[in-house]
Amino acid sequence: MAELKYKPVPHNHKAFLAKAQARKGFAEAYDALALEYQLANQMLKARARSGLTQDAVADLMGTTKSAVSRLESAGKHAPSLATLKRYAEAVGCELQVKLVRQKAA
Repeated sequence: MAELKYKPVPHNHKAFLAKAQARKGFAEAYDALALEYQLANQMLKARARSGLTQDAVADLMGTTKSAVSRLESAGKHAPSLATLKRYAEAVGCELQVKLVRQKAA
C-alpha cells in the first residue's frame, strides 16, 4: 500500500494571486472558476486532515494518482458526483451538495 503520510508543499496563495492579478484577463478567468476553486480547496483540506497522500487516496478509490491529481486541480474538468463521493469517502468525509438561494442584488 502507498505511504500514508501527507507532507504539504509550502505555497503562499496570497502572493501568487497578487502576482497573477497583473496578468491581462486573469481576474475574469479566476472569477469564472470560483466554484471549482472552492471545491478543490475543500478537497485538499480534507485530504490534509486525513493525512493521506494522493497515492493513498487513489488506492482507496481504486484509481490512479494522476486521476486524483486531476480531481484536485480546479477548472480542468468536472468530476461526476459519484467520483466526488468516492473521493470524500476515501478521505473520511461525507459529500454534501446544496443549492443556496442567491442574495437579491
